[in-house]
Amino acid sequence: MTTAPVPALGIVLVPTLPPEALRPLAAAADRHLDELWVWEDCFKESSIAAAGAALAWTDRVRVGIGLAPVPLRNVALLAMELATLHRLFPGRLLPGVGHGVQDWMDQVGARAASPLTLLREYTEALRLLLDGVAVARAGWVEGRGAGAGRMPVVTHLMAATGPGAEQRLADELRRWDRTDGALGRGVAGDATTVADAVRRLAGIGATSVVFQPTQDEPDLESLVEFVGRDVRSALAR
Repeated sequence: MTTAPVPALGIVLVPTLPPEALRPLAAAADRHLDELWVWEDCFKESSIAAAGAALAWTDRVRVGIGLAPVPLRNVALLAMELATLHRLFPGRLLPGVGHGVQDWMDQVGARAASPLTLLREYTEALRLLLDGVAVARAGWVEGRGAGAGRMPVVTHLMAATGPGAEQRLADELRRWDRTDGALGRGVAGDATTVADAVRRLAGIGATSVVFQPTQDEPDLESLVEFVGRDVRSALAR
């Protein structure tokens, strides 16, 4: 019987945490984890600024952007910013783009008539621009057919451990309206329990499992160490 490869393990700076929480979180992730993810939360935190700071503060951890909303960011500007970060920190940037929260896109006057069409054309153009290829504006014609290769599959997993973990997780799931019990929403418990949840996600194709702390997580750095040391050890067994 074949088993799924062990996915990369990461942590995300959720927008419920202040930007100043990023530096100690990045340092802990650099010591213990494979990836650190930042969000682009409209009207609150910039993904590009946060990713640049996190990369500068660390030496080895990969830093992901999940996700930059394409209606909000001109494709040429985003290409310049991503290319600059890649040249400064080769191989450590994991950029991601999405169609954005539609109500927020409408609020800033950037809502697209067809969000998925825009996302497809934008990603084709972005890929070509990052390859140094000139791209036409109308329909991104030159961008058709750009090869993507095998794409990583990144999933978030709300997690809590230690005293009161089950209640903290239940409260967090309610905050995010994620109480349907679907696989991968969240996990609470010891390293073995958390590792089992990671294995299930890997079994359905996840290549990275990014842990999302609860809003009331009492010790972020200890949570990072728990994932990087105890959960990773349990996965190896």
